[in-house]
Amino acid sequence: MRIERLLSTGIVLIRGLFTVRLDHHSLDFPMNALIAASPLAPDVIGFTTAIIVFLAFFIVTAKLVWPKIIAGLDERYAKIRGEIDAAEAARHEAQSAQKKFEEKLQQAQAEAAATIASAQAIARKAGDELRARNEVELADMKARAVADIQAAKENAVKELNDHAVGLATTMASKILRREVSAGDQSRLVTESLAELVRGRN
Repeated sequence: MRIERLLSTGIVLIRGLFTVRLDHHSLDFPMNALIAASPLAPDVIGFTTAIIVFLAFFIVTAKLVWPKIIAGLDERYAKIRGEIDAAEAARHEAQSAQKKFEEKLQQAQAEAAATIASAQAIARKAGDELRARNEVELADMKARAVADIQAAKENAVKELNDHAVGLATTMASKILRREVSAGDQSRLVTESLAELVRGRN
């Protein structure tokens, strides 16, 4: 409607500007002849026709061609804008995912460090406990060994004393029973030593 109003206004102006009324009664012949003979005399009908054709072409183009071109441009703009928005959203999403990944990585590193520290502390504690237990067991074994050696030594001394007393008693009784010759003394010593050895076994 706006284009049609502009076209109507243009046509009215063109008619008002370029309509020439050749009034032979108002103009004298030399002026009419001058206008007709002038190469610059306007071709009003041709010029008006050209303007009308141009305006008609403009109207047809504005009604049929330009809407399609504008619609295509709008569609292309919307498509490009959508792609830009999608790319921007993808970039924000990628940044968010990267931030979450870095946070999870830092959390995992912290948890791993805490786990390693805890394992090291447990290992040190277990090592200290094992060392202390081994030291206690070694001390007990040493004390038992010393006690066993001391008891064996005391038993050996007691047995030796007992055998010595028995041997002395035997020798004394044999000496008191009869006269002891040199051979008897040698034989008595040999028998006593044999009895001592048997008593030790």
